[in-house]
Amino acid sequence: MREMWRAALVIARRDFTAVVLSRTFILFLLGPLLPILIGMVFAGFTDKISSTDLRPVVGIAMPANEAARLERAHGRLTERMGDQALVRVRRVPMTPAPRVQLARADSAVVAILSGTVARPVLTGKAEDLDRLQGDLSLIASAAQAENTLRMVQVQREEVATSNGAQAQGRLQIGRVAQIVMFFLTILLAGMILSNLVEEKTNKIIEILAAAVPIDAIFLGKLMAMLAMSFVGIAFWGGTAFAIFLALGGNGAAVPVPAVGWPVFLALAVIYFAMAYTLLGSLFLGIGAQAATVREVQTLNMPVTMGQMMIFFFASYAIDHMGKAPEIAAAIFPFSSPFTMIARAAQDDALWPHLLAIVWQALFVGLIIRVGVLLFRRHVMQSGGRWWKQLFRASTG
Repeated sequence: MREMWRAALVIARRDFTAVVLSRTFILFLLGPLLPILIGMVFAGFTDKISSTDLRPVVGIAMPANEAARLERAHGRLTERMGDQALVRVRRVPMTPAPRVQLARADSAVVAILSGTVARPVLTGKAEDLDRLQGDLSLIASAAQAENTLRMVQVQREEVATSNGAQAQGRLQIGRVAQIVMFFLTILLAGMILSNLVEEKTNKIIEILAAAVPIDAIFLGKLMAMLAMSFVGIAFWGGTAFAIFLALGGNGAAVPVPAVGWPVFLALAVIYFAMAYTLLGSLFLGIGAQAATVREVQTLNMPVTMGQMMIFFFASYAIDHMGKAPEIAAAIFPFSSPFTMIARAAQDDALWPHLLAIVWQALFVGLIIRVGVLLFRRHVMQSGGRWWKQLFRASTG
């Protein structure tokens, strides 16, 4: 057993250095950051556009005193409701008729409000009237009651905590943790399959089988890819934290998980390792059965789709804490890591996590054992009688 683990560490060190010290690994680390930067830039442009150009402008074709009343009412409402709550208004000439003004090529308004404050008439396309009628009715009503309507000042009474807001915040933390863990597992576990494709192509698997036990090859590859995953997570997590600080993020505004941040992050690392090991063992065990590289790549699809269904199951269970769906998702090994990290955000009890980790570890051992048997079967069948003899000699 000691020799087998020693050989597994040799294989793990070989695969780890081959991946991490390559130039392509730098591109792999930077790859997920590019969509984030593009998304931030796009979000900035979208926010700017939504705050200006996309707000419809309604023309006011009324006598000066009537238009002034509407403008004052619009100003009072936007002061209370915010700049983006209502349409923008702009005075336009009372002549020619609204229909004529809207038909002009240089018209800058989508509709025109004419008549009087007491009896306003809105002219425009049907879909625009449906969208704008409510806002303009509110503005006209506020203008009509200008002398009698007084804004009621709401008295403020601040509290330090709100259980409802805290519960919602912790629920959001649980959802975010589930999503991040799922995408990291899918993204990083796929590298095991890529490594397997390469070594199946150039027959390195058979060469390794002649030197070390096949069990050590399986375990070594799994350990190497898991260690490489933690390198990627450390880089991405550190970068995200640096960006958060650079943008002036306020950590006090982020809700605290029920178990506290130190325990929550420790559990996240453990549950990721469990989820990754389960999926990685499936990739190695099932992928080794393929005869060609194309078959190896094809097998990736059903495993990934199955994992997505499991993730959706865990996402559904997060809203049913303590009920049958959540208990079932916590027991089922493949969904258990995602379910339990969400529970850690909402419930401060630690004993369910101890039970879940032990249960997941037992199932990880079982899946690894099955994967080793499938892996060994493939290598022995593909290597021929000479490889069998070498394998028997290497394992005693």
